[in-house]
Order: sequence, then C-alpha cells, then structure tokens
Amino acid sequence: MAAEIAESGAVVRRQLAANATASARLAASLRARNSSFVVTVARGSSDHAALYLKHLVELKVGLACASLGPSLASLYHAPLRLADAVAIAISQSGQSPDIVAMQRAARDQGAMTVAMVNDDGSPLARDADALLPLHAGAERSVAATKSMIASLVAGACLVGHWSEDGELLSALAELPSILDSSSGAPLSAAAVETLAGASSLFVVGRGATHAVAAEAALKLKETSAIHAEAFSSAEVLHGPAGVIDPGFPVLAFAPDDAAREGFFDTLARLASFGAAVLLIDYHAHARWQTVLTLRGGHPLLTPVVALHAFYRIADATARQRGRDPDQPPHLTKVTETL
Repeated sequence: MAAEIAESGAVVRRQLAANATASARLAASLRARNSSFVVTVARGSSDHAALYLKHLVELKVGLACASLGPSLASLYHAPLRLADAVAIAISQSGQSPDIVAMQRAARDQGAMTVAMVNDDGSPLARDADALLPLHAGAERSVAATKSMIASLVAGACLVGHWSEDGELLSALAELPSILDSSSGAPLSAAAVETLAGASSLFVVGRGATHAVAAEAALKLKETSAIHAEAFSSAEVLHGPAGVIDPGFPVLAFAPDDAAREGFFDTLARLASFGAAVLLIDYHAHARWQTVLTLRGGHPLLTPVVALHAFYRIADATARQRGRDPDQPPHLTKVTETL
C-alpha cells in the first residue's frame, strides 16, 4: 500500500499524457451529443470516485448526475429509460458481473457508455462505447489507492475538457508534481496516534471533499478495523451529531471553495458538543489538531491531494494497530458482486 501511494504522481503523469487526445475527443463527442443527464456505475472506492465526478459534472457541465444501483440490471432486470443519458462506469478491475451487466443494460437502453477502468482488456473496457484507461499499473494491495487517485483524475480531466475549463486543465498538468511532493512530506505521527486509538469516528467533508470523506471512512474500516461513518457537513447536524459525546473523534477534510466558511462553522458546532476534531487542510487551525497538506492548484484538485496525504496516514495507522493493510481479513482485491 505504501509503495503504491508513492506511485500516485507517476500514475497521474502517465495517465494525463496517454489520455490527452482521447479525453479531448470524448469531451467533444459529449458536447455534440447534448445529453440531458449523466449516470454512474460503480461500487466501493470507485463509487466514491463517482461521487466526486457527480460533483464536478453538476458544477461544471450543468447536468444532473446520479449513481445507479448495478443490481437493477444484474438481479432485477429492470429496464431504465436511459436513451438521453451518458453512463460512466468506474472500476479498477472491470470484472465485477453487476457493473458489467449495468453498463450493458445502459447501452442497450440507448445510453452512451464510458468506462474508466484500470484493466483495459476487461469486459467493462471491451463493452464500452468510449474508454479512458486509468493507467495505474498493477495494484497488489487490497486497499485501492493509486487506482482511486487515477479515477479521480480521469473524471476531473474529462470534465475539464467537457466544460472547456482551461484553468482546471492547467492545474491538472501540475498535479503530478504536487503529488510527488506530497509523497515526500513528513508523516503526522500525532494524527496516526489519534486515529490508531479510535474505535469509532465520523469523517466529514463538503462538496468535492464529501467523496474524499467517504473514501477515508472506507479505508479506516478496511485497513484498520475502525468503525467510521462519512457525512457531508450539510447533513451531519441532521441526526448523526446526536451520538457525539466528549472526545468523540471527527476527521474533517476542509473544502477549498465556497463551502469552506460554512464547513468550519459546522465543525465549531460539533466541537461545542464535545467532538475532538482532526482537520486535514492546507492551513493550520488555531484550535484543532491539523494535518497540513498541499493545495492542488485548483479548488477541485485540493481534495485529491488531501486524500493522497490521508492514504499515507491510513497505512501507518493500520500498522500501528498491528494490522497488515495490504491483506485485511475477509477482503479480496476483486469483489465479484452479482
């Protein structure tokens, strides 16, 4: 896991170079098609990448984007009216039967299908109308890290071209170097100690960092056997805050955009209930323990860098708790859901 996290900058550099023409051409096709909505097909970490993509598509392209339950096709055989849709499937392996079935069903219903997949020889890749390989290379750890970063970047690059956002595309070109620097940054031993001592916690984000929070919560369960639940800061006060008592940990991924001020207001409310906030941000907070990260060169890319920094902490936390993050119990690299 640690070695694969460190490869993230090289992976993104390779992907951006290899997919530059394909991403631009696909984006031009999508603009010409003028679809009414977007659907995503994914599970696990890939579904968190889809949640990030949803935010970007809605924010930058102006189309509603929703996640489809793959079992609608694989188990329930329910036809969906998708003739005016773009269906984007995201997967590391491209082999899970339910993901493949949902993509085929979407195509059969008239959707334009796009696969973002690491194995470009997989069934998912072969069946798609358009393919954007992740170029992450072999990933041996059960916990997906570099392929998740690659999935986020593939989505950001597609949306950058689709929306013709030169600022986002320029920032993407600089992202590999930022991730290289992030790999060499000092590891926060205090953050590892805090997380290693936790049995249950909330992970909070907003906007683009909501997807990162969901992924961080999964990784804490997966690698460290820590019960972690992810929430948007817009939702955490609507019920979940009722479980907070003094010292309850809240891991918080600060957004780098219009949601930032309200996000900190919510953290202050949680802290007033007794929450112990561990902040991941590019700016140290006066009151709360902060893991300092680099900015991503664009508000939509800073969460990618924050997640990369968190992955290093998650790996160290698992080892601190005496667990092997590469081979967690009960889990396999490819989960073939029906």
